[in-house]
Amino acid sequence: MTSARASRFAGAAATRGIRVSFEFFPPKTAEMEQSLWDSIGRLAPLQPNFVSVTYGAGGSTRERTHATVKRILAETVLTPAAHLTCVAARRAEVDAVIAAYAQAGVRHIVALRGDPPGGLGERYAPHPGGYVNAADLVAGIKRIADLEVSVSAYPEKHPDSATVAADIDMLKAKVDAGASRAITQFFFENSLYFRYLDRVRAAGIDIPVVPGILPVQNFAQTKNFAARAGASVPDWLAARFDGLEDDPATRKLIAAAVAAEQVLDLVDHGVTDFHFYTMNRADLVYAICHLLGLRPGKEHGAGARPHAETERA
Repeated sequence: MTSARASRFAGAAATRGIRVSFEFFPPKTAEMEQSLWDSIGRLAPLQPNFVSVTYGAGGSTRERTHATVKRILAETVLTPAAHLTCVAARRAEVDAVIAAYAQAGVRHIVALRGDPPGGLGERYAPHPGGYVNAADLVAGIKRIADLEVSVSAYPEKHPDSATVAADIDMLKAKVDAGASRAITQFFFENSLYFRYLDRVRAAGIDIPVVPGILPVQNFAQTKNFAARAGASVPDWLAARFDGLEDDPATRKLIAAAVAAEQVLDLVDHGVTDFHFYTMNRADLVYAICHLLGLRPGKEHGAGARPHAETERA
């Protein structure tokens, strides 16, 4: 007689300790902004542990990130985690951003080295007078404010790392600097995550390593993204989307099935925390969270603040 699968107990998320977080990116247009806030409104009642907002170096991208984080603080009950990189900025500039976030009420930063200004194909070089890498940035954040700091982890190795061992050494340096959580790059083979986790634990790193999950909204786009990020796309995944280029309805069903299969298998192997790369779309993520047993919190409604006096200072 086989034992019951843990993932079959939908509706028992609280007793199993399932926790989720969602990642969004700042909108570039009015239409994208509407899509973002529709998604936030849809997902907020699931009471995520936090929601993160991605960050680009310099100019309008940086400002859009700040504006999105501030609006989440002002208009929702969500806990925002602001992404921060050290690309193309002096220490003083980055320190000012950290201090401004802390003053605004942000209590969680996702610290990343960031991609070179010319993209992942370009060789990375620290900005003169800037933070050298993500470990250096984590130390700077902890020096300025008592904030929670999450960092990135790479089950298939960061594209710029010479070896997996060197990559894990960098993760260790980030933890030693004060990071308390790692969030992985997305992956599609769960064996990659568990193999990586074994190596991380063997290196003496004991912080949570939360799997990053990317529901496939668009297979061609996901494949291109994976190539830039150093993540593999297995043949079986390509086969599942083969021939569906002009069939969006079936693509969506397949995408939901693929993501559900991955997440439920992780649950069956003891994983309880998940970070979803939403691509500012709520539909697939909401469905997967439902399978995990998460249900809207009645007291939070659609995620808006219930009373003006609850505003953070």
